[in-house]
Amino acid sequence: MVNNTLSSYTASTPAPMDTETRRHPDTEKVFDNFSASTPLLWFTSVRQNWQVFAAAVFLVSVPVFIEAPLVRSLPWLSLSLTGGWVWLSFLLMSRPVTYLWGDLIYGFSWSWLAGSIYWGWLRWEPLWHLPVESIGLPFAIWCLRRNWGKVGNWFYLGSLLGTVLTDVYFYLVDLMPYWRQIMQAEPEQISQILRNAVVQIQTPWGQTWAIALALVLMTVGILPLRKRQWHWYAFSGAVLSTILVDSLFLLAAVLG
Repeated sequence: MVNNTLSSYTASTPAPMDTETRRHPDTEKVFDNFSASTPLLWFTSVRQNWQVFAAAVFLVSVPVFIEAPLVRSLPWLSLSLTGGWVWLSFLLMSRPVTYLWGDLIYGFSWSWLAGSIYWGWLRWEPLWHLPVESIGLPFAIWCLRRNWGKVGNWFYLGSLLGTVLTDVYFYLVDLMPYWRQIMQAEPEQISQILRNAVVQIQTPWGQTWAIALALVLMTVGILPLRKRQWHWYAFSGAVLSTILVDSLFLLAAVLG
């Protein structure tokens, strides 16, 4: 049934200029033609690229500031909302004018699902974090091989990459014990645990790896922007917003 659904969207939905190569096999050439012959269309396309980028940044922030408190108190509600996101994404993708945003929300639904499962029931064990966050990876790869849902699936891959690098930093700097302590501590004890974690981050080892991984994120996030395609802007927005979210967490820990 899923296969038939994907086929029907691929066949019947007029594809955005960027997301489907059937209409424009050489998207870069299309943008070049826009810039040379129709500046207004070129400007409109560039503006929408940045709208996709901004939406990706926002959607990476949603699980942190909205889903996290929701899933702690109402995990089943958070999990059930995944179905709502999927329904909304397919509804938007059924209309050519909103196809792009439905595509993006489809990829976001994988991040929401993983966050609901992990932070709802498995948050006490950091070793489960990456396996759960990768729950949509096989399906994302399968969809991309079929050239379907490029914006949403690349957004999910960018978000996952940011998560991987953040967790790698936690492993390298030995912050996992603090993660476990925070998940089991009383609210009044969390501030002291965060301060202890900040001390670990401020060591030369912690600072060196923070700079190195931040440079990796910036490089991986900025280079795809040269391609001027919607799915790469979604990917870059998800990757670069990882730096923003991690910085906010560090600031909260320092102030705490």
